[in-house]
Amino acid sequence: MSRTWVGARKSFNVPCTVEIEQTSETLHAHVVLDGDVQIQPGDEVMVHDAPTRVEFGSRLVVRRTATVIRGGPLGRLRAKIEGYLELTELYEVSFSDGRAS
Repeated sequence: MSRTWVGARKSFNVPCTVEIEQTSETLHAHVVLDGDVQIQPGDEVMVHDAPTRVEFGSRLVVRRTATVIRGGPLGRLRAKIEGYLELTELYEVSFSDGRAS
């Protein structure tokens, strides 16, 4: 009889598209997973053999494989709490008259 550990995390591989662009208008990198894979708080996505740089003025689109590691219940809860706490940091606003005391 096989048992699974309560904290064991499920993982699977999925094809993906990696787009990196570095121009005077934009600097971005995006990963789009194939299929209908829903990423939730606590999940991790690791792209295998992903390019790390592109020359200025260029755009690079490549196909790679990504491993999706599902977060467990505690990991999901932790990610939600951390996200909430980081969001509340944005609420900390200071009002001052701009004069030094």
